[in-house]
Amino acid sequence: MAQRTLKGRVAIVGIGETHYYKHGQSPDAEFKLALQAVLRACADAGLDPRHIDGFASYADDRSEATRLASALGLPRLRSATMQWGGGGGGCCAAVANGAAAIATGQADCVVVFRSLAQGQHGRFGQASGAGAAAATISGERSYLAPYGVISPPQRFAMRVQRYMHDHGVRQEALRAIALASYHHAQNNPRAVMHGKPLDAAKYDASRWIVEPFHLFDCCMENDGAAALILMDAQRAADCAQKPVYLLGAAAGSGPRFGSFAHNSIEYASGNFGTVAPDLYRMAGVEPKDVGVVQAYDSFTGGVLIALAEHGFFPPEAANDFLVLDNLVAKGGRLPLNTSGGNLAECYVHGFELVLEAVRQVRGTSSNQAARNDVALVVGGPMVSPVSDLLLGSGDVL
Repeated sequence: MAQRTLKGRVAIVGIGETHYYKHGQSPDAEFKLALQAVLRACADAGLDPRHIDGFASYADDRSEATRLASALGLPRLRSATMQWGGGGGGCCAAVANGAAAIATGQADCVVVFRSLAQGQHGRFGQASGAGAAAATISGERSYLAPYGVISPPQRFAMRVQRYMHDHGVRQEALRAIALASYHHAQNNPRAVMHGKPLDAAKYDASRWIVEPFHLFDCCMENDGAAALILMDAQRAADCAQKPVYLLGAAAGSGPRFGSFAHNSIEYASGNFGTVAPDLYRMAGVEPKDVGVVQAYDSFTGGVLIALAEHGFFPPEAANDFLVLDNLVAKGGRLPLNTSGGNLAECYVHGFELVLEAVRQVRGTSSNQAARNDVALVVGGPMVSPVSDLLLGSGDVL
């Protein structure tokens, strides 16, 4: 029986993105943003859009595959997949789903994308209270909203606070993650926070959102779209750009992670305990082989936990490892979020992180890491399901 793996079988051949806007400021509708990103990815790959025969997305993206196919004039649509789960937990899984369609012959050219126009459809990060709508609240929120836990920072802060307490992690570790993102954004003209540097004093003086999160520990809210194109690895060499290969992919959840009322077995967790080992096993690499990381940073605390759960340091060593000098592209031990990430480049539910990993492997990032042949993307710490990708050059296959 052939080995069941995506390693080396599928390649990313094109990437594209729109201008990134502060939430509510896009002049274009969400669907138009999606089309712009897709067409720019095709141009990057040197590919006629009519070669596309599949789409994959996540987080209930509203730009439906059938409508995209019609707008692009595709001869046929063969694959259309949507990853379950909200937010950015599916940003890597969507790529894996598209790659699986290609590896199994269900499609030849798949676009993976995320589009977001919050001015058109409403803000994701805005708290919704329990007031008049209390009778309609169900599921996990019915255990939280009556006690005032109504926003994402509140829900995730409790997990991070517990983790920091259990392992003696100081606030400075979170600060270093935020400073690294803003540092990289200053060299990235696409970044919304380009030209708006952050230093330790400004971070420390910023208001609390909910402990342990200061203002700069929390991601932005943005409008925009990003897309990439997947093809069979053997066909990828015919495209305009250097192919970037999938080395490994994994998604899922640990036991009872989605238990209601914050009652999971591993409460202070990013939910990568079972996912990270699957990822490394498929790719045939270890943490020491990873040269650069793009970690979903809706909140800095999720990055902290995810990096430990991916084996880059034991939790008790977080304070020593998570310092700014270790996290920057030039000279750092583990360059982190080299485009600025969700905190400082853009928040399109993490898909911009996948594009930055592609740029790193290509060698075209505005903050190029010294070791770029293996790039890790971490999707959605502290949600369920989460997902991971390892991307690499042809030299590591």
